[in-house]
Amino acid sequence: QVQLVESGGGLVQAGGSLRLSCAASGLALDYSAIAWFRQAPGKEREPVSCIRLSDGNTFYKATVEGRFTISREDAKNTFYLQINNLEPEDTAVYYCAADEVDCYSDYGRVIYYNIKYWGKGILVTVSP
Repeated sequence: QVQLVESGGGLVQAGGSLRLSCAASGLALDYSAIAWFRQAPGKEREPVSCIRLSDGNTFYKATVEGRFTISREDAKNTFYLQINNLEPEDTAVYYCAADEVDCYSDYGRVIYYNIKYWGKGILVTVSP
């Protein structure tokens, strides 16, 4: 069983930056990609970025590319989502998730296969 724990959220002014962290623990290494999702108030949860563990390739939703950066720190088994130039529209609960198959992007969307593990989520609030 893998546990994913997010941290680094909070209240930020528009134009500011945040770095979200996702610490993975547990003995199982039965996942192939890590994705970040977000769910804004009244909207569906959507994937915004992912990283393929086999080759380190990263993928982004078109509307966040250039402001979001996903990365990994293998020594700490931790994944990050750097968000720059935050906008009020970025306000959401952000979730870390592990996909057991793969992820990629297609026509500006992040595509995933089968999320096996979810974090509990962390709130990011961007004030105007």
